[in-house]
Amino acid sequence: MPPPPARPPTVGPPPEADAARAVGAGLLNLSGLGLGYVLLRQWIGAAVCLTATAALLVYALPADVDGVSGWVVLGYLALLVLAALDGARRGLRTRNAMAVRSSVAVVLGVVLLAVPAGGTVLYRGAQDEAVEKMLLGRLAETDAVVARAKAAPFNAAEPDYRAALAQYAGLVREHGDSRAARQVPERLEAYYRAVGAPYERGEYCAAVGPLTYLRGVPGTIGAKTAGKLAGWPDARLATSLYECGMQGLGAATGGGGELGELMRTFPGTEQAGKVEPAVRARIVARTKALDGSDPCPVTEELRRIGTTASGLPGPAAATLRTDADGAVESGVWSCGLDQYRDKKFAEARGTLAGFADKYRGNANAGRARTIAIAAEIAVTRPEAGAGLPAASAPGGDRMSYVISNDSPSPTVILYTGPITGSFSMPGCAGCRSYRSEAAARGTACKDSGKKYPEHRLSLPAGKYYFLSKPSGVGARPNQGNIEGTVRPGYTYTQCTYSVNPFGIDLPQPPGTRTSHTP
Repeated sequence: MPPPPARPPTVGPPPEADAARAVGAGLLNLSGLGLGYVLLRQWIGAAVCLTATAALLVYALPADVDGVSGWVVLGYLALLVLAALDGARRGLRTRNAMAVRSSVAVVLGVVLLAVPAGGTVLYRGAQDEAVEKMLLGRLAETDAVVARAKAAPFNAAEPDYRAALAQYAGLVREHGDSRAARQVPERLEAYYRAVGAPYERGEYCAAVGPLTYLRGVPGTIGAKTAGKLAGWPDARLATSLYECGMQGLGAATGGGGELGELMRTFPGTEQAGKVEPAVRARIVARTKALDGSDPCPVTEELRRIGTTASGLPGPAAATLRTDADGAVESGVWSCGLDQYRDKKFAEARGTLAGFADKYRGNANAGRARTIAIAAEIAVTRPEAGAGLPAASAPGGDRMSYVISNDSPSPTVILYTGPITGSFSMPGCAGCRSYRSEAAARGTACKDSGKKYPEHRLSLPAGKYYFLSKPSGVGARPNQGNIEGTVRPGYTYTQCTYSVNPFGIDLPQPPGTRTSHTP
């Protein structure tokens, strides 16, 4: 007997929909831990969720300044949303769910949403801390730059100071709420002290540049951040300008201009008020030094002081310049005399001739011209400068001394002895240069058919030095000179002429010939 046929399998009714379980499974998957799949015994889905979360943690930790790429975050969120939707779909009707009440799953899912939310908050905190550490590191590096720059001269260190200031300003401007930015005002105090260090060392000239620079710092960092430091350089700069200006006043290397800058930049300050009396006192002191052994450098110093005084603002400039000019006038006279006594005849001639031309109203102008004449003669005849020319003519008899000009060129005659003087003679019309001294010696000034220009002197007895030189357009600084003694009871004649071996009548050093008759 054949076996009875098998009974076809029976299919039971589908599970009832459980919306609460579906919501719970979806919420549990949103935690990123895959617990919704665990509730539904979907182990592969749970493993995928856990793997994705672990990979995100490995990628994101430890937190750094740059944080996590936005695309990675977006991808992870998309995965969580898909897992939540899939978990809700599977949890709506299933026979494999764990025996957990749906309401418990929902509550647990809501609670576990704190995991990604809390993780986000903690990560952002860690990232903010990383940023803070980075900013504090940048602040420390900037402080180190300032510390190194302090040891260098300001001109060399200025680029570093400017770079450091830009870093401080950037911290305040871009990260104003950071711990590093809140420390910037304190760091600025050290910055100001570093830049202004030359002032603290008493190096006032070296401090002018740094302190001037510091006055511009609030414009970069902001007046609020600078605070009381904004006025920190002012008094120090005013003092530096005064001290440096007084140190350089009248110096050969130049200087003193800082005094004018002080009076323009800080008018009404104590330092500005000291400028005028200090400069006047310096003029008085240096004027007294003109009586010393070397008045020429002192005169130049007074001249430079006058130039500085001219640059001062206000009425002080004219007053001080007048004082300095008066001292310079006295100094030029003293300098010329000193040069003559030191046998520096060329310099003395230039100094005293310049004095006589510039200060015509000075009581010593005439005397200066006399000494300048003697100095010019002494350039080629040093014995003529053995002593200063007599200040007044001696008494006694005077002898006639007639000088004739046989040169076609105008001639200047200088003489010094018991009396000193000079005069000019026009060129001789129809006269020509001689080809040799020998030719001149026999015929100069002896042509009765010519009218030689002549000049008559009346000289006291004594030894004289004469210098004759051509004058006029194209005249060259060549000179001829003689010396001789004038004795009582004689009359003297002297002839000047020019010698040119080529016979060309250009200004030449005149020759001279002297004769005397009882």
